[in-house]
Amino acid sequence: MKKLFFACIAIIAFGFTAIAQDLISVADLSAKLKDPNVVVVSAELETEYAKVHINNAVNVSYKSLEKKGGIEGLLNTPDELAKIFGSNGVSEKKTIIVYDEGAGKYASRLYWTLKYLGAPNVKVLDGGLVAWKAGRKPVTKNPSNVKAETFTPSVNKAIYADMKEVQAAAGNAKVILVDLRENVEFSGKDPKNNKGRIPGSINVDHTTLMAANSTYKTKAELEKIFTAAGATKDKTIILVCPTGVRAGKGFLALKSILGYPNVKVYEGGVNEWAASSNKLDK
Repeated sequence: MKKLFFACIAIIAFGFTAIAQDLISVADLSAKLKDPNVVVVSAELETEYAKVHINNAVNVSYKSLEKKGGIEGLLNTPDELAKIFGSNGVSEKKTIIVYDEGAGKYASRLYWTLKYLGAPNVKVLDGGLVAWKAGRKPVTKNPSNVKAETFTPSVNKAIYADMKEVQAAAGNAKVILVDLRENVEFSGKDPKNNKGRIPGSINVDHTTLMAANSTYKTKAELEKIFTAAGATKDKTIILVCPTGVRAGKGFLALKSILGYPNVKVYEGGVNEWAASSNKLDK
């Protein structure tokens, strides 16, 4: 009886681990592709979606979520975002599986946005279209037939940081700002992208989170990367980049894969910070 009891506990524990992981494999997505309760979403630009996409996938480009004009990267209001998703056949009542070409940053932008809007079942295809093609799974150029849905938002403010919160983080040892830009950009060594960095922020290059095959690295590898940078579970971690796109990869890694309790994205990012005449380090 004891062996049976512990076996059941192990199975339950494994189940919770699997649920906490919002990455989905090519094999698992392939098995769900015709499930009416599942919607697959390409986060790519409309031009890229038109070239090739997963069978039956709808398109919600990460750029379509942004406000027109003004500061690049700022999202529309929750109600406007909900209309965009709904008009493209995405409902919070369904399991939503997002993907991009393989870099993960556009898919994770949609992932964070959907979690911010309160969608309970959101997953990211690990490896994106690169992995899907490698697995010889069906792709098409034909647009999917989209039936509009109603998306009802329930905003999760716990994963959102605004500029005032980032300003208040200065000198607070319990809060750490993690910038997900490539190291050459964060350090100011890229002459084409030398926007500066928010004072006190540290760098975790988003490309270091991925393995050579475009999938996320193991839990142990990711934990080592963030811990080495000083981003530990006992702190509130605010993720930044210029537009919030690359910050999404950090959110997925920390919140879903590693289970960090207090992780937020500064949605305005370096672009809003600079536009508001805040100090930037070079």
